[in-house]
Amino acid sequence: RTSFSPLLDLLVPRAWERRKVDRAAGGRERDQPPPRCRRGPGDSAGGLVGGRSAVGRAWGGLAQGMIFNIDEVTVYFPYDYIYKEQKDYMVELKRALDAKQHCMLEMPTGTGKTITLLSLITSYQIAHPEVPKLVYCTRTVPEMEKALEELDGLIKYRAKYLGDDGAKILALGLSSRRNMCVHPVISTESDRVTVDAKCRSITASWVRSRRDQDSSIEVCDFFDGFDQHGSQSLLDPGVYTLDRLRELGKSRGWCPYFTARHMIKFCNVVVYNYAYVIDPKISQLVSRDIEKESILVFDEAHNIDNVCIEALSVNFNKKTLEGATRNLGTLGRAIDRCKETNAQQLQQEYNRLVQGMRQEGG
Repeated sequence: RTSFSPLLDLLVPRAWERRKVDRAAGGRERDQPPPRCRRGPGDSAGGLVGGRSAVGRAWGGLAQGMIFNIDEVTVYFPYDYIYKEQKDYMVELKRALDAKQHCMLEMPTGTGKTITLLSLITSYQIAHPEVPKLVYCTRTVPEMEKALEELDGLIKYRAKYLGDDGAKILALGLSSRRNMCVHPVISTESDRVTVDAKCRSITASWVRSRRDQDSSIEVCDFFDGFDQHGSQSLLDPGVYTLDRLRELGKSRGWCPYFTARHMIKFCNVVVYNYAYVIDPKISQLVSRDIEKESILVFDEAHNIDNVCIEALSVNFNKKTLEGATRNLGTLGRAIDRCKETNAQQLQQEYNRLVQGMRQEGG
């Protein structure tokens, strides 16, 4: 359980329905051009207007884009063509958002579900300002970066028609310290556990307080820079990939990891790993400030059962159990010594109290 009351969208690809797709619709491979989406008298989407846009050059050299309506929502789609599956997906997704209910949707593999979802939800946020945030959960860092790149292209396309207002969106990715650290030594480590441990050893509050009395104690300059300046600042609107956050951290002297965590509460779109929502140990630290009205998306949701199992499982072996037994024995002996000492002190205090009362009575 999390603190969210999300509009949940589970995206499940159909591996059995593979097909070649056209890059112009936001897919991954190129084959035959898909049909243009035309206005139709029986169109339940409120008249989708597709085809080549009369204005605007291609972003990234791929497409000119299109603008169409689904009921009251004006959708900005940064490609020349739209598949029927993409149109149907948007219509069903909007129904779920309007109803404020959970839903599970699927699309054929490779037909551009990421850009379809981002186009509809970010357009929905314009039409419904009461929806504060899109929380987009991915399984891997490449999937996260892909979603942010798609979103960056979408926002650039949208800004052509909405001006500066269309570009006023703050989106960022958040990953582990290992993927975001810019410390010259710790960032060279490849093991996540090692990076986390070394990071905490130079950023913990008690370490930094000791530094005030002993200048030889090492602390992280990037964390200090964030703590002094970044924690009181806001990032400019834009889409911040992990690379862009690292570059910003180096240029400003701010820790990218803690900067991203700080900015989550101010973002329109957050892209991060499943664990930041599912794992209670992490979500209570990172995701506690996210509004309950946010839209929560799990991409590639067929992986979610394994993620839940990993998040709520503990792995240990005989060596771990033996070490725990030794530690419990050491702790038990320390407690016994404290009890013995406390008992002696209590007896001494009692004896002094009785002796004093006798003297006063005499």
